[in-house]
Amino acid sequence: MKKTSLFALIGVLFAGVASADFAGPNAPAATATNARGGFVSGAETIVTVKQVNEMRDDVPVIIQGKIIQRMGDEKYLFEDSTGSITVEIDDDNWRGQTISPTDTVKMYGEVDRGIFSTEIDIDYVEKL
Repeated sequence: MKKTSLFALIGVLFAGVASADFAGPNAPAATATNARGGFVSGAETIVTVKQVNEMRDDVPVIIQGKIIQRMGDEKYLFEDSTGSITVEIDDDNWRGQTISPTDTVKMYGEVDRGIFSTEIDIDYVEKL
C-alpha cells in the first residue's frame, strides 16, 4: 500500500512539472512587461494619467512622464501633462537606475483601483 501511494505521488509531481510551462492555445500573447522578454508586435500605446483614472483594475498600462516626489515606502508621485497619480515601485524594479524629478521615464505596470483611490503598480522603469 505504501508503494502504491508513493508511486501515485511521484506521478502527480511529474505531471505537474511537465505541464507547468504549458500556456495552451487560448493563452494571451506576451506583453511588454513579460519578464522573459521577446518580440512584441506593433507600437506601444502610452496612456495618460487622465485615461488611467477611467480604467478598470488590473489593466496593463504604459505611462510616460516624470516622477516628481517620493511619498513614502515605495510610493511616488508621477506626473504627465494630464495630471498626477501615485505609483508603487518596488526597490528591485528600479534596476539600479538613479532618477530625478527632471528625468523623463517610461513605466510599465498595471492599474491598482482601490475603493477611494487609483494607483499604478509599476513592474518596470525605463529612463529616457
